[in-house]
Amino acid sequence: MEIKILGTGCPKCKKLEENARKAVEELNIEANISKVTKLNDIMDYGVMVTPALVVDEKVVSAGKLLSPQDIKKHLI
Repeated sequence: MEIKILGTGCPKCKKLEENARKAVEELNIEANISKVTKLNDIMDYGVMVTPALVVDEKVVSAGKLLSPQDIKKHLI
């Protein structure tokens, strides 16, 4: 599974990454988590507000800080 956090490095973006790592750990699944910080790369996903969460190249959330429990719903 490929998970990407889209954001320029704001506190909410960092917290979303932390919550994604926690969700993956709690589900005990293998996932590669990476950050996309360049504005042009973020816009390539059609995202205009950050933070955003991308799972397997599909944008599942934008403009919201999801909790680990909310993220889990997109991973199972």
